[in-house]
Amino acid sequence: MNLKISGHHLELTPSLREFVINKLERVLRHFDQLIGAEVILSVDKTKEKTGRQVASVTVYLKGKEIFVEKCDEDMYAAIDKLIDMLDRKVIQYKDKVQDHGREALKHQQPPEQEPLQ
Repeated sequence: MNLKISGHHLELTPSLREFVINKLERVLRHFDQLIGAEVILSVDKTKEKTGRQVASVTVYLKGKEIFVEKCDEDMYAAIDKLIDMLDRKVIQYKDKVQDHGREALKHQQPPEQEPLQ
C-alpha cells in the first residue's frame, strides 16, 4: 500500500507519523484491497485563536475513493475520530461489495410447480 502523510502549518514529528501508521493498520485488518492512502494533518487558525487541529484522509480502494475529515482541539484525538469513521466506512463498503442483496441462483430453492389440468 502506498502511504503519504503530510502536515500543513504543522511539524510532522516521528511520533505523530508512527501514531497514524499504527492506527491505519486497523483499517488494513478489515480490507486488503487498499491501493493507497493520503493523510493530511493541518492546523486551521483562521476562526479561533487557539487553532483547530484537522485530520483528513483519502483512501484509494479498487474502484472507489473514501474521504474522511475530522477536527478537534488535540491532533491525536482528531486522528482517533478519523480512524474510527474511516474504519466504519471501509467496513460498510466491504459489506456492500461482498453482499449483493440476494442469494445466488444455485442456492435458491426452485418454486413449486402447480400441476396442469
